[in-house]
Amino acid sequence: MWRTTGAAGPLRVLASSASAPSPLRLRVASPGFGRKSGFHSKAKDGYLAEALAPTAKLPEAEPVPPVTPRQRITISDILERRAKAGRLVAPTASGCDADMFKAPSVGKPPAKKWDHHLSPEALVRGPCKLKQAAKHLKTPGIISLGGGLPCPEYFPFSSIHLDVSVPPDFTESDPQESLTIGKYDASGSSPKSEYDLSIGLNYHQAHGSAQMMRFVTEHTELISHPPYADWKTCLTVGSTGALEQTLRMFGDGTRKDSILTEEFSFSTALETATPLGVKVFGVKIDEEGLIPQDMDRLLTNWDETSSGARKPHLLYTVPSGQNPTGATQSEQRRREIYNVCQKHDLFIIEDEPYYYLQMPSSRSPSPVPETPEQFVESLIPTILSMDTDGRVLRMDSFSKVVVPGSRLGWITASAQIVERYIRHAEVANQGPSGFSQVILHKLLDETWGHDGYLRWLMNLRGEYTKRRDTLLAACEKYLPKEVVSWGVPKAGMF
Repeated sequence: MWRTTGAAGPLRVLASSASAPSPLRLRVASPGFGRKSGFHSKAKDGYLAEALAPTAKLPEAEPVPPVTPRQRITISDILERRAKAGRLVAPTASGCDADMFKAPSVGKPPAKKWDHHLSPEALVRGPCKLKQAAKHLKTPGIISLGGGLPCPEYFPFSSIHLDVSVPPDFTESDPQESLTIGKYDASGSSPKSEYDLSIGLNYHQAHGSAQMMRFVTEHTELISHPPYADWKTCLTVGSTGALEQTLRMFGDGTRKDSILTEEFSFSTALETATPLGVKVFGVKIDEEGLIPQDMDRLLTNWDETSSGARKPHLLYTVPSGQNPTGATQSEQRRREIYNVCQKHDLFIIEDEPYYYLQMPSSRSPSPVPETPEQFVESLIPTILSMDTDGRVLRMDSFSKVVVPGSRLGWITASAQIVERYIRHAEVANQGPSGFSQVILHKLLDETWGHDGYLRWLMNLRGEYTKRRDTLLAACEKYLPKEVVSWGVPKAGMF
């Protein structure tokens, strides 16, 4: 049992686990060196349900139109766009922007401004001067006396060799494809690649490499296609690090800030908020997660004196396979939650590590997607895809669907919020590992492509569904129903 102080009840801690696999060999330079010339916890619910008005109605908000198949960006669209753009040339420490890689946002509204939500710390951060100086590196004849970039000639790694799973089954027993990442693959008159070790293992901008930024921006278009114009992406060191930065951007204990989350929530999220002096209040949940009526009643009847905190201005939610309950919000539930946030002006952190592991609601046969397009259509729309205001910061991660040790993910939010996030990252973690970026780029972009990555996700969802069904069968067979009850998880991996 884990408890916190303050106006709320106990936080119950549940455990979680994760797993992943793939062979890797590093070739290091031998003497001679140089290059040849040339939480699962219960959130504090204070005075939640009983003390609140019993008949609150959901807010009447302008409905968010669903993304139709015609509006969606397709893989073919992306390939055509890349062909027109030509080869991506992004040398060491190159700056980039998501707008370089996404379709024109014709007719979409701009995001709202969120200065009133940001913490004083977030508002005062300025650009890192050394990072800004890197933009002059591309100027012919310029010798930089700014940031100290080591000479890649003296990097001890000359190549990385990978044996990776390939479509259609991606199994370890099937033939593997062998890949090599060299130190100078992006150099010369006939480069083998757009990204190599000389670039990936050097210093880079805090938003991440242009090569991986392109991939995640395109992927975000394929899945969410945000309905406002000025959305951006930024690589992260995984969702745990991204959450810590985001809570510091929005939370300030000296203002008596507070946030809302599910009644039972991820323990790490709660443990991140507490040292910031930010109080966490829980909203009642059911089999579909957050109950919007309870959320609306709580906010409508907020009492700063009894709660000891300002009215919450931030919602943290895990919509798919919520940790620890396994609840998955339906499309309608997500829209209702978004409408409540519009009514009360809450900013939303959409944490989605299990989004692609959505499963049938029962073990009865259901259509299995046969193509990436069918797979995307089978997924419950993201809250980001409903966000006409730019009030959502979505966190994606490769941890649960590729390997957790990569510590690589990305956020999607409005230009204002992503810019503030980058200013923090510049003087904190400086962005994700170059090893992770160059390896995942080789796998996801150059080898699988968007089609292959979506097929990998399709296969992964199928495998975890089989494991879930095996566990459910064992529960049905061995657990006494007069003592134990359980629900059928609709998403997740454990």
